[in-house]
Amino acid sequence: MSRVVLTAAASFAMALCLPNGAAADDTRPDLTGTYNVATLTPLQRPKRFEGKPTISAEEARAIAEYWANNLAKDAAPSDPNRGAPEKGGTEIYVPEFAGAAGGVGGYNAFYVDIGESNFMIDGRYPTSIITSPEDGRLPEMTEYGKARAMAARAGSGENTGTAWWIDRAVGPYDDPELRPLAERCLLGFGSTAGPPALPVMYNNMKRIVQTDEYVMILNEMNHDARVIRMNAEHAPDDVRRWLGDSIGRWEDGTLVVDTTNFRDENGLFLAGRDLHVVERFSRMDDGNLLYEFTVQDPAWVEPWSGAYVWPASDEQVFEYACHEGNYALGGILRGARLLEEEALAEKDASDD
Repeated sequence: MSRVVLTAAASFAMALCLPNGAAADDTRPDLTGTYNVATLTPLQRPKRFEGKPTISAEEARAIAEYWANNLAKDAAPSDPNRGAPEKGGTEIYVPEFAGAAGGVGGYNAFYVDIGESNFMIDGRYPTSIITSPEDGRLPEMTEYGKARAMAARAGSGENTGTAWWIDRAVGPYDDPELRPLAERCLLGFGSTAGPPALPVMYNNMKRIVQTDEYVMILNEMNHDARVIRMNAEHAPDDVRRWLGDSIGRWEDGTLVVDTTNFRDENGLFLAGRDLHVVERFSRMDDGNLLYEFTVQDPAWVEPWSGAYVWPASDEQVFEYACHEGNYALGGILRGARLLEEEALAEKDASDD
């Protein structure tokens, strides 16, 4: 995974955002800085913590030790003589889905960076990023949301046998533009750029550049840059973006960002063009940021909210070079052509 330092990009973004002679308001905190948002706290509250909005320091320490040991083992050099992975996949290296069956996995955990601990707010360790509903889990899906989930599952080619390739007009592997945005390196996966901006498996660094007229958030993956226009109005309804249209304002030292005008496809799972996200960025006494958000979308029966800490960091933000040496998309499409040929051959043989 080759990387290129984005210092020049950040400087360029800052130059674009220079205020037109407006005087800065000293009562507003300067959010400019670099933040590493990786955390072991999952988006949804795990079932084992049902009814427990927070955990003790001892429980948080046990979680940190578990993941440190687990990742140390999986970061060991891969055995070049190992066999193929077992059918059904391997454990996914994300606390939210620990133990779940996934794909064949990676070579090892070298690039995995899910943080070293759960985050703490007001001296407590929350069991989920989601704060509303009270159970710390996503609300029920609407019929619209269920339909989008089914379409996403079909679009991924999940649970499809060889017979699926026959007698269909369009399939998820017919065209590169039918593949997910993250797979095509257009957006980072897991709503990493947002909104809402959520922690993911790796590349969780963010860089904020603030001026009087704009706030820019540069995301390590896929070097997505959100430009928030301060004290502005939303773009016309026919202007649609993957990251939406973000406008900001200050409320008692807190940056409030309102985002609408999404495309049908965006970074947040199941959400569509009617997604509406309100975010709040507040400077904490220790120099970190408290990030809060509320999501409203027809995919869920009610809005849901969350909060977590963005720890300040003196690390640099590097480019996530998604396309460099990435032969996966071509391999996926070529593999689909082979499956089609095999399925047609089987069909012809059964018809004889």
